[in-house]
Amino acid sequence: MFKIYDISMTIHEEMQVYKNKEEKKPKIETASDFSNSSAFESILSLNVHTGTHLDAPLHMIEGGETIESIPLENLVSTARVLDLTHVEGQIGKSDLEPFAIQEGEWILFKTKNSLSEQFDFNFVYLNEDGAAYLKEINVKGIGTDGLGIERAQPDHETHKILFENNIIIVEGLRLKEVPSGTYFMVIAPLKLEGIDAAPARALLLGQ
Repeated sequence: MFKIYDISMTIHEEMQVYKNKEEKKPKIETASDFSNSSAFESILSLNVHTGTHLDAPLHMIEGGETIESIPLENLVSTARVLDLTHVEGQIGKSDLEPFAIQEGEWILFKTKNSLSEQFDFNFVYLNEDGAAYLKEINVKGIGTDGLGIERAQPDHETHKILFENNIIIVEGLRLKEVPSGTYFMVIAPLKLEGIDAAPARALLLGQ
């Protein structure tokens, strides 16, 4: 039997959001309940970059492709979890070289970000040097347990290096309980179109 790891963030009103911005928190309200209707229904208001989500190039590139441009078959794949919990601050080329990353791989960063459910303004991110290295290798996709794959980059260098080379970006993974190793991965974004991102359910299947 295989084990299923749900590596998605749970959506709720007090969840961790980027920079703790109030406007990024999801809002859930009751549209009807059994006091005024025969059915219970809720309304969810959600920034598409909240929690676990898939970015599209439009997020950082003017005129970039929108979320439906990412083929579903590119989101169902084997993926390798890299244990980077020892890394402080930023992930660079020197941190990634020991893993012998191969062309076409999906890699998921397990860092200190997974160890807390509180937003850390100094969260671990992929720096420009690391992004350029992964571009050279030509990986297929990168998943991070930070709510952003970059931090403190005014020109969004990390995002742009990856997007311009058709490398898929998934942010907001939860990898605390996942040992390093290779898994079968499913990233299932909401079926949206014409916009810059989509919330997603992310699963790993392993032994």
